[in-house]
Amino acid sequence: MLYSLLKPVLFSVDPELAHEVSLQLLNELPALVPEARVDNPTKVMGIEFPNPVGLAAGLDKNGDYLPGLARLGFGFIEVGTVTPKPQDGNPKPRLFRLIRHRAIINRMGFNNKGVDYLLSRIPPRPRPYVLGINIGKNLDTPVENALDDYRLALKKVYAEADYICLNVSSPNTPGLRQLQSEEALDSLLHGINETRKALQDDHQFDRPIALKVAPDLDDRAIPVIAELMIKHRVDGLIATNTTLDHSLVNDHALAAEAGGLSGEPLCQKSRNVLSAFHQALQGEIPIISVGGIMSAGEAQMRLKLGASLVQLYSGLIFQGPGLVREIAQAVKI
Repeated sequence: MLYSLLKPVLFSVDPELAHEVSLQLLNELPALVPEARVDNPTKVMGIEFPNPVGLAAGLDKNGDYLPGLARLGFGFIEVGTVTPKPQDGNPKPRLFRLIRHRAIINRMGFNNKGVDYLLSRIPPRPRPYVLGINIGKNLDTPVENALDDYRLALKKVYAEADYICLNVSSPNTPGLRQLQSEEALDSLLHGINETRKALQDDHQFDRPIALKVAPDLDDRAIPVIAELMIKHRVDGLIATNTTLDHSLVNDHALAAEAGGLSGEPLCQKSRNVLSAFHQALQGEIPIISVGGIMSAGEAQMRLKLGASLVQLYSGLIFQGPGLVREIAQAVKI
């Protein structure tokens, strides 16, 4: 109810400013949103999730808003994408709302304060949610040296994360999606697996690793990626990131803005990729579905199509925080 009153104000100002202000208010004025906890536990990647509804990476890149976000009832929260070194990201403006389409275009470019800052913001265990940390490479690191950045970030976050996600699919870091090609991904996952084994020995515990993929993969790429994930013992798949296909919003004045499109227009693409990976993986690796989930009905559809968990981003912005509780109560595992 309160969000419906605040939404016109938030939507009347610059999207990035509204994003920061609303999250800060959530942190500092807990009375704005009553705490919502929904117990609908499910075990995925060897982790007990309080409920199957998560926050997608990108909303809280630096872990600054975890206290406020924790009150919304998420079963898991994924922070990041974080890079080894701080970076400013792309020039502003870089975030655009397409209200009529319930969509967002962003070209943020992994703007974050670096992995060390993120680690300073993470609360100690026990936490009322599962914490995922999404890692990527710095802009100035050549794609052929990307493994160095992923290894460094993995080592840093390994102990504090409940799971780690490798983001190789953002459309806003030049060349990053090349890491989804067979040769590059094989090399990356091999290197990550070797680093992971060393970390397991050092810490005497394992942390699940997930891979986040694009919705723009062609039909030939999906079986190849699935095979590589099984080969290198990746624990989970997150499908999907934002799309570069703006054809469904061509009638909007902002359609030509560069960046990844998320929200309702991404829905069918994300469904299609989920279904294709579900068929290719044959249940060997669980899938977290994200992209265009704007209702409890859509979340339930993703579970029917093979997802084990779901994540929200644009749906949270357009529908408000009540969507978390609505989905968590409605979905049946």
